[in-house]
Amino acid sequence: MAKTTIIFGVLLIILGALGYFGTGSAHPTALIPAWFGLALTFGGIFAISPSEGRRKLFMHINVAIGAIGCIGALVEAIRGYGAARSAGIDPDMKAFAAKLAMFVLCAIYVNLCVRSFIQARRSRQG
Repeated sequence: MAKTTIIFGVLLIILGALGYFGTGSAHPTALIPAWFGLALTFGGIFAISPSEGRRKLFMHINVAIGAIGCIGALVEAIRGYGAARSAGIDPDMKAFAAKLAMFVLCAIYVNLCVRSFIQARRSRQG
């Protein structure tokens, strides 16, 4: 799962960079997915370890980061869309799409991690 973590981290970094440069570098908050991606990438690197305890620790930290990113992206997508609509203006669809993309990436990552954790527990017990 450590290599999968690095892949998802890089995807989030790319998403953040595309969002930032896609807005003409006008909105630094578009880099938020990149910061989550950077955290996941480093966490994935740290999880590549022969020590089972260290690997477990960093993978649990990584899945927590992914879950926070997932929930945060969804909440912000809904909040931003709702705030724009209630103000009578059209929502920024680029920002909305970027937040939904972050939500989807993080949700897939968390799902893969949870499945991996369940499989690892079952293999230890059986």
